[in-house]
Amino acid sequence: MTPDLFAVPPHRRAAIERLLAELSPGQTIALSTHINSDGDGCGSEAALAGLPAQRGMTAFVVNPTPWPAMFRFLLEEGGVTDRSAAGAKALNSADRLIVLDISDVRRLGQLADAVRALPKPPLVIDHHLPGDEPPGTLHVTDTSACATGELIYDVAQVMGAELTPPIATAIYTAMLTDTGGFRFANTSPRCHAVAAAMLQAGVDPERMYQRIYASVPRGRIALIRDALETIGVDEAYGLSWVDVHNGLLDRHNVTAEDLDGVAEYPRSIEGTRLALLFRDLGHGKVKVSFRSVGEVDSNALARRFGGGGHARASGALIAGSLDEVKERVLDEAREFIGRRG
Repeated sequence: MTPDLFAVPPHRRAAIERLLAELSPGQTIALSTHINSDGDGCGSEAALAGLPAQRGMTAFVVNPTPWPAMFRFLLEEGGVTDRSAAGAKALNSADRLIVLDISDVRRLGQLADAVRALPKPPLVIDHHLPGDEPPGTLHVTDTSACATGELIYDVAQVMGAELTPPIATAIYTAMLTDTGGFRFANTSPRCHAVAAAMLQAGVDPERMYQRIYASVPRGRIALIRDALETIGVDEAYGLSWVDVHNGLLDRHNVTAEDLDGVAEYPRSIEGTRLALLFRDLGHGKVKVSFRSVGEVDSNALARRFGGGGHARASGALIAGSLDEVKERVLDEAREFIGRRG
């Protein structure tokens, strides 16, 4: 019997019903996601922001870092209010906070302490592995979801909400970007089915490609050029890596969002089992992105450095100079891969 790919799995439905029971008409809902929000975080927020109004609520976004320019169309077309500039003060005007695409409260950056102090813990919708400090106690989580945006689709289904073109566009953005354009291992049959439903709801896939992948600033190309000059390979262990030196983004007048996808270049090298991107943030901090191929669990490795994420895509913020951190991480990666054969 062919499964109904549009049906909300029972365990998700039960969690969503518990979450919706916490909300009621007349409330003001704040939505937040992780620092340096990506397509899944932004798409999930923009999609969810359009749902409360269908139940007599209002919603706004408050993020720890500015909304990425490449996803601003989601705010504009969805009529979403962004109060991120107000910081933690914006939370005071909300009756409830829903945190999206986060498994650890520390990923809320400058908002983390304010969120910890809320009289009611936030509600959480996420598809990551559990972090060390979950941001709330009532969670809609499922690591089998291709993106948090897929779970927002399920919320809309349980609500019986209308999938307006702006909501559909936001959900499609979340799934498109978190699956690498429907190329990564998290691309499931259900993911494709939900994406097809978004097309039926009015999403134009060619226009989405133009907006997200074919409208990059010229500086991004120069950034990629300079980063690719640093590529390193350890064929014995299947490691490939690339460096982004401190000041490189400023030199090319680009932002952190323009680094999205850069780790895919070392990952695409034949024989690579684990690709790493080392970004020197200055002030003795290096952000490391882990992207695995095959069975290497990048989340398990990232957690050794206080990070985490998915089995195939994770990250960590590590103290030290670029050279120090790179040596530590590569040595640890060799030991980690070597023990697993």
